[in-house]
Amino acid sequence: QVQLVESGGGLVQAGGSLRLSCAASGMMLRFSSMAWYRQAPGKQRELVAGIGSGGTPNYADSVNGRFTISRDNAKNTVHLQMNSLKPEDTAVYYCNGLLVGRDFWGQGTQVTVSS
Repeated sequence: QVQLVESGGGLVQAGGSLRLSCAASGMMLRFSSMAWYRQAPGKQRELVAGIGSGGTPNYADSVNGRFTISRDNAKNTVHLQMNSLKPEDTAVYYCNGLLVGRDFWGQGTQVTVSS
């Protein structure tokens, strides 16, 4: 019923920027929170940034100050503005939405940062 679709990933040089977007399709729902996770080769999936329904964000220490998460509740979209990208940011980025205690995931979008 609910499908999350990420977009905006790609190849960028170190120091560059990308803006990831995630949109929910299928029905209009109010997620209690939305977040971005990432998973690099050989590593566990980790929380990058999260945002509650009230719009308060939180960030992983590794991206704090460089990434900005925002959401549009009316459109059921969430964005991740990534600035000053580093090679260690290279990963598959996944959109997550929480609804009634259940997680919904997107398919992921690849972000590759060249050095």
